[in-house]
Amino acid sequence: MAELTLTTPALLFSAISLIMLAYTNRFLAYAAIIRNLKDKYIKEKDTSILRQIDNLKLRVKLTRYMQIAGITSLLFCVLTMFLIYVDFQTIAVWAFGAGLILLIISLLFLIWEIQISAKALQHHLNDIEDDLKK
Repeated sequence: MAELTLTTPALLFSAISLIMLAYTNRFLAYAAIIRNLKDKYIKEKDTSILRQIDNLKLRVKLTRYMQIAGITSLLFCVLTMFLIYVDFQTIAVWAFGAGLILLIISLLFLIWEIQISAKALQHHLNDIEDDLKK
């Protein structure tokens, strides 16, 4: 079995921190959009706004799952470092593997969310093209 050192899981700290920052920025952007759409819906009662809100509800849920998996991955990296420190090498290897799997899961949620975002933007572009044709 591979020998882990303290630097191996520590290398993921900066990567996971940057990913978490990006996830948080996405979440904050969605919050602002949802607040604006709510105000717009109260004024206009447009059903297309409700479809956008439904889309954003799913995207916020996926972002929450991305954040949870990313944070848990970071926790497993810290646990790995502790286990290496107290010389439980075998358990440390398994904890590090679990952390990597959680990071992969987080990134898979990101891919899913990006696909939904791209599809939503494509709908907006199609609406603009339809308006230009009129």
